[in-house]
Amino acid sequence: MTETKPTIFIVDDDPSVRESTKLMLEGVGFNVKTFASAQDFISAKLQEGLGCLILDVRMPGISGLDLQEKLVSAESLLPVIFITGHGTVPMSVRAMKAGAVDFLQKPFEEQDLLDAINRAITQQREKKSKKDEEDELQQRLKALTSREYEVFSLLVTGMANKEIAYKLGTSERTVKAHRAQIMEKMKAGSFADLVRFAEKLKTHLPDH
Repeated sequence: MTETKPTIFIVDDDPSVRESTKLMLEGVGFNVKTFASAQDFISAKLQEGLGCLILDVRMPGISGLDLQEKLVSAESLLPVIFITGHGTVPMSVRAMKAGAVDFLQKPFEEQDLLDAINRAITQQREKKSKKDEEDELQQRLKALTSREYEVFSLLVTGMANKEIAYKLGTSERTVKAHRAQIMEKMKAGSFADLVRFAEKLKTHLPDH
């Protein structure tokens, strides 16, 4: 199955920057959509797919940094590359701390932007893969009964079957039966898999 071409969103109030960047990126095979303001971008209510956002820092209305914050709050997986004609060190630090892939000064080298876009798309693929895996693990976790979840929570802390049986007021044989069900439902090939799954889920396990 062929992957959809990445879409690059450009948000910049300077029409010449929008147009020249658009032409350059289309020339190397990207889909490109441009917006004159952060509000226009928000109003478009776009479906996020593979790609990234090239964002000017200073714009009338909502600034680039403010738009970045909104995307972070919405748990967007769309990576951000900032471009600016008058950036400051505090601005770039704020942008990078919030997860920006790069912070380029205008006028920027075309290759620097292309390198940043390639890094952004690689990062996005990795994040999406991780999120898909976590979503799948959450679905498996939901398939556990409440008692199986209790046993799972204790198992991944390293407690032995006998200790779990004592803590839950049941027999070791019952705990072993639950353990077998948990392994099957969580699709775990080993106990080590279960521990890794719990870590990936960041499950809030009770204190013991």
